[in-house]
Amino acid sequence: MEIYSLSGPSGTGKSTAALSFAHDHGIDGIIDDGLFIVKGKKIAGTSAKFEKSAFKAVKRAIFTDEDHLHEVQNAINEQGIEKLLIIGTSDRMTKNIAERLAFGDIQYLYHIENLRTSSEMKLAKFIRKTEGKHIMPIPVVQVEQNFFKRFIQKGVEIFSPKKEKIGETTIVQPDFHQVIGHVEKQQFVQVIKHACEEEDLIERVTKVQFELLPLPKTMISIVLSGPINLNEQIPIDKVQRNIMHAFEKEFELELHSIDVNIISIQNGKNKELAIHK
Repeated sequence: MEIYSLSGPSGTGKSTAALSFAHDHGIDGIIDDGLFIVKGKKIAGTSAKFEKSAFKAVKRAIFTDEDHLHEVQNAINEQGIEKLLIIGTSDRMTKNIAERLAFGDIQYLYHIENLRTSSEMKLAKFIRKTEGKHIMPIPVVQVEQNFFKRFIQKGVEIFSPKKEKIGETTIVQPDFHQVIGHVEKQQFVQVIKHACEEEDLIERVTKVQFELLPLPKTMISIVLSGPINLNEQIPIDKVQRNIMHAFEKEFELELHSIDVNIISIQNGKNKELAIHK
């Protein structure tokens, strides 16, 4: 059997990426947080997300319980799969799981940063931290709902480039995850607006639009402080960099795009030069 590993820090989107990754590499079986999944369906095992503490969750994920281990080993043998993907927070963890399962060494080591952009990973970590949302790469109907008291809902359907459905995810909120609190949209807007107002180039901000999903982006309408030589390039890229830096510092998120709309220039006392487009 060929063994693959996909590793990366907690909350960076490994479970969401796993179904597409497995499909692209012809991998039928996935080991994720104690579950054995084949072609997007749970076959055996118990999810670490059912545990009451983070310590017990890790033990579940690495198969320290002998009954759990044997259940998954037997299921893998019965399925007769040729390729298996093991998901973990590090190469050390996936190698540990491979050793416990005793189906051979890992031949192919992949990392989440090979599959997802920095913006995508930071957004996934932000949602994990602020809302406590974890992803399971199985349909919601296969999740034992009695284990979750706080939150469970259908995630997204995953499709191949040929528009074939290859699986779906479920969003859960385990008991062991401590949520730091939801961030309101106005908080994002205020940080962006404040970063703009600190720029001498900007007279005032007239509008800030912000969207968190699918990736954070903003559109800003501003009035510039004149006089400005319109024959020279206006250094809007400096404004964008400063906004990006302030946003990352406050939320540990990357803005995927910053669109700046210059609506006018304050050219002397109370006089504005409109920008025609």
